[in-house]
Amino acid sequence: MPQTPRTSAAVERVVSKIIVPPEQSMVALLGSRDEVLRTVERVLTSDVHVRGNEITLTGSARDNALGVLLFEQLLALLATGELLTAEAVERSLALLRQADGSAPAEVLTLSILSGRGRTIRPKTLNQKRYVEAIDKHTIVFGIGPAGTGKTYLAMAKAVQALQAKQVNRIILTRPAVEAGERLGFLPGTLYDKIDPYLRPLYDALHDMLDPESIPRLMAAGTIEVAPLAYMRGRTLNDAFIILDEAQNTSAEQMKMFLTRLGFGSRIVVTGDVTQVDLPSGTTSGLRVVRDILDGIEDVHFSTLTSVDVVRHKLVGRIVDAYARYDAELVDTARTPQVGQRTTGRRRSP
Repeated sequence: MPQTPRTSAAVERVVSKIIVPPEQSMVALLGSRDEVLRTVERVLTSDVHVRGNEITLTGSARDNALGVLLFEQLLALLATGELLTAEAVERSLALLRQADGSAPAEVLTLSILSGRGRTIRPKTLNQKRYVEAIDKHTIVFGIGPAGTGKTYLAMAKAVQALQAKQVNRIILTRPAVEAGERLGFLPGTLYDKIDPYLRPLYDALHDMLDPESIPRLMAAGTIEVAPLAYMRGRTLNDAFIILDEAQNTSAEQMKMFLTRLGFGSRIVVTGDVTQVDLPSGTTSGLRVVRDILDGIEDVHFSTLTSVDVVRHKLVGRIVDAYARYDAELVDTARTPQVGQRTTGRRRSP
């Protein structure tokens, strides 16, 4: 239990102590070769000292309070049977810094799917909310930058629903925009034509299912992976349907896809509105669908940000850098240049 901070010799620095319960393994808490401890020391501003089962934090009262909360959450994670890693420390601290009352132990222990020696679960608060929205709503849009787990988590929920017999099949689709959806002009069989565009979906399936079972499930129609153009004219009942890369659909294609929804089915649409590859002059269906459907019952929009990127930490920084660059371009376009004459009629931004 944390003890009351006492003032140290240094100005505005206090000492806080955490007593780890004797039944708790310090090796489990601090990591093999102190890997977890070194991560804690790196991410916390306070100095960290461990002696026996006593952890001492020295720093400002605010920094120490954050450190105490972090260790409490790490102990809570251990109590659920989780193994601590450097990533768990960083994710827990990021959640605590959001200061919205979210307990990292509750977010990081929500299991979606277990198999092949791993457990798939949300790693950020927004990811947890996204997963919970999929459970509650018939149509969910997951919108955010690359690396935020939009498609991967949706596919995990689809496999979970299939295994729980909540649906009879999974349908995964993408617009083959790089080929302009004119697959007939590409060489090879149908599989050869569509495979490059759908390969990321296959890769995710191999993470979640026994690779030997996937061809059998696809042959039986239990799992279908197909270009968006192949959805036209169909009614999809008792299915979990995922549209990936939805920013590359036109407004007409988005309407076509959403109206495929049949009885007992669920739809998840994922995309990144900053990575549109459509021809010039074509409006992205993902960019306008929120204005059209926002407020409709049983339709939910989940937004993920660079904070939710679960790839290399540089990916989040790259996403933020491009967002700043795009914002600067917009500001520059709106600001009249020196010597440029403006018309008498004012244009709305």
